[in-house]
Amino acid sequence: MMHDDTPLARAAEAAVQIQQRRVGALPAPARTRVMTVANQKGGVGKTTTTVNIAAALSLQGLSVLVIDLDPQGNASTAFAVEHHADVPSIYDVLIEGRPMAEVVVPVPGLEGLWCAPATLDLAGAEIELVSVVAREYRLRKAVSVYLVEHERAHGRLDYVLIDCPPSLGLLTLNALVCADEVFIPIQCEYYALEGLGQLLRTVTLVTEDLNPTLHLSTILLTMYDARTRLAAQVAEEVRRHFGPRVLPTAIPRSVRVSEAPSYGQTVITYDPGSSGALSYLEAARELAYQPPVAEAFSAAQPN
Repeated sequence: MMHDDTPLARAAEAAVQIQQRRVGALPAPARTRVMTVANQKGGVGKTTTTVNIAAALSLQGLSVLVIDLDPQGNASTAFAVEHHADVPSIYDVLIEGRPMAEVVVPVPGLEGLWCAPATLDLAGAEIELVSVVAREYRLRKAVSVYLVEHERAHGRLDYVLIDCPPSLGLLTLNALVCADEVFIPIQCEYYALEGLGQLLRTVTLVTEDLNPTLHLSTILLTMYDARTRLAAQVAEEVRRHFGPRVLPTAIPRSVRVSEAPSYGQTVITYDPGSSGALSYLEAARELAYQPPVAEAFSAAQPN
């Protein structure tokens, strides 16, 4: 019997494989990749990228922790993880020194995926951290201890993705000091690169003064609309400036991607056959097979 090889047929087959957990396994990294997903510009798909890349990696056989460092708690919402005031959260880790093992919970319905939730208390953490000794290292210390504990209990984590607030305050600084890699979602819209120079300069300063292992490793183009010339121009400019750091797949504009969090889901579980779900699955594969970027990078503002 012949099978259709149309885009619709391939999407349907992919949806069935995702629902039946038959998506091909990805190779595990040599050691845990700790990645800060950052962009101080709001509305670029940062949280959406964090939760969907995490879900895609876990569905393809990898073990992933998402740390929700945004007081809005949108990543926690997308995973249907409780994050009301009485729930132990990343706030307690940063401010009270609570062990992360008491905060991290498994994400319902996604084996191998864990989340450290955010609560609204986190909104005051920027001010409370100001007077704390070694304030920039609070998250790094907690994560380093937790990685050992998690490996003993569940096996090694392959990825840690830290979802940052849309600012360059002490929460984002903690995330940059904690991570080895910076992952920047960039939307394919006018002014996409505006303000990015400030983030890149911050990364450079953190590298020089606080965390010499930090480097910009990954760029993902989001909200790509193939119908517009502008999207193609922005994508071309980003690829020209950042080179191999840009993942080949661009995430298309999608109503399904926007709808999914309101149902406490990622788009990959909400509508597995949608263009958004398939694009995030492919982007996760590209991330897993991504070669290390060796050449030096200039933090100058893109032209």
